[in-house]
Amino acid sequence: MDTFMNFIVSISNWVWGIPMLVILFGGGLILTFSLGFFQFKYFGFICKETFGKILEKPEKGEGTVSPFQAASAALASTIGAANIVGVPVAIAFGGPGAVFWMWLTAFIGSASKFSEIVLGIKYREKNELGEYVGGPQYYLDKGLNAPWLGKLFAFCLMLEIIPSVATQTISVVQTAATLNIPNWVSGAVIAALVGIVVYGGIQRIVQVSEKLVPFMAGVYLLGALVVTIVNITQLPSVVVLIFKHAFAPMAAVGGFGGAMISQTISRGIARGTYSNEAGMGTAPIAHVAAITDHPVRQAFWGIFEIIVSTLIICTMTAMIVLTSGIWKTIPSSEAASMPARAFQSLMGGSLGGGIVTLSITLFVLSTIIVIVFYGEKQAEYLFGTKFSQVMKFIYLVAIFLGAYGGIEFLYSFLDILLASIIIPNMIGLVLMRNQVRELKDDFFNNPNFYPMLRENK
Repeated sequence: MDTFMNFIVSISNWVWGIPMLVILFGGGLILTFSLGFFQFKYFGFICKETFGKILEKPEKGEGTVSPFQAASAALASTIGAANIVGVPVAIAFGGPGAVFWMWLTAFIGSASKFSEIVLGIKYREKNELGEYVGGPQYYLDKGLNAPWLGKLFAFCLMLEIIPSVATQTISVVQTAATLNIPNWVSGAVIAALVGIVVYGGIQRIVQVSEKLVPFMAGVYLLGALVVTIVNITQLPSVVVLIFKHAFAPMAAVGGFGGAMISQTISRGIARGTYSNEAGMGTAPIAHVAAITDHPVRQAFWGIFEIIVSTLIICTMTAMIVLTSGIWKTIPSSEAASMPARAFQSLMGGSLGGGIVTLSITLFVLSTIIVIVFYGEKQAEYLFGTKFSQVMKFIYLVAIFLGAYGGIEFLYSFLDILLASIIIPNMIGLVLMRNQVRELKDDFFNNPNFYPMLRENK
């Protein structure tokens, strides 16, 4: 058994090395070129259509939830504990320059996330309950005429959610254990809270998400901003380090062991890729319920998610780690603790640690709620709405068992299952890029959608 598990781990490590980075970053580059670098060209307009219209309700279009509610649900899944603990790990092994490559990957990944939401809206359908459903399983089937690829995506994602929710639960349970809360209590509370929300359907999920996401992000960002402002004198030198060592190796200093340029690039690309779910195909599952008059308009919210998740939250994590100097004193083996240490150095153990603990708990809870919904929709696509209710129950059981570590043997399969949904999705996005480009051109060449055309005349 140990030999088999070691084999699975080695396969996982290999897949999530160069191959997966090539598929995600390389695929994003192909889509970026195909779409004419639209995410750079129209960046200001995209921000105006998203950040500038958060509180607006759509006046026309089909769907069941507002564009921001759909984005909040997708963002609830995107923002996770990794936004806090993943960034310092990238810095510990890749140096400050990794932050530059994280930023670049966010912009490149925008093309992937934009494309999957455009296709998700184009090929969405109504199920027997009258709800809009969609995602890679639908556009791989109907758009690429490859139903087997759609079924592969749906089946692997349905299974991937089981170890995923269990893994997420452990983060909260370990935190609660420091307050002497028994594991079974933590697991039962998380499962109950998730069940209450997900059994209310997409309407209840988006209602919770649109309130929870701004709150949890606001708490963390406010604390991070305080730490950064206190260390503001270090900010100019930190910016120099980021850009200088994005293209040059960095020698060891303090607890930092140094990094070759290849490490800097790979760590930065990995963090940027993993932090926003671009290319994973999960975001359109939430976005297809949105009220919109054009697929491209809703796809702008996918870029909004990347801005919030990677360019804002991950960047603020990087700033507190770098400006506080904590990255020079903590060994790489303890890199995940850097944000908490940075908060505690300024605010004390209770308040500083409490902010990070609260943030991680809320990030994890919001992620579990949405990914259970994602898994449910894969089961519905494959076997119908009745079976989706069975899978929903299985996910809640997995949450409870995760508190005990009862399905640890599945954790080694998590990354392989994740790769098995990314590969068919990215294949579909690249092969259907012409359809995405046609819809993009249709939007930006129509003055009713893109008013800048009228203003430029």
